[in-house]
Amino acid sequence: MSAATYEQLVDLLTKLHDAPADRIRPEATLGELDVDSLTTVEISIRIERDLGVKVGDDELQPDLTLGDIVGLVDTRRATVCNSLKPSEPA
Repeated sequence: MSAATYEQLVDLLTKLHDAPADRIRPEATLGELDVDSLTTVEISIRIERDLGVKVGDDELQPDLTLGDIVGLVDTRRATVCNSLKPSEPA
């Protein structure tokens, strides 16, 4: 899990949702943080806008942890970066 991505996610989450700071931790699920469906849509939009990768709101299930979301974002970022690299000659 990337610490930088985690911090960006926490920043994004605290701007959109008023979960107590002591409940925000990598193993906290969206359900434990009482994130509703409207906030889930907003999180999805902000991840795409602020973090540069698409994560559908349908992927952000209540049992998904913040650490899981960070892993998803990091994996998608790596996939995007790898697809942008010029291909090597065979």
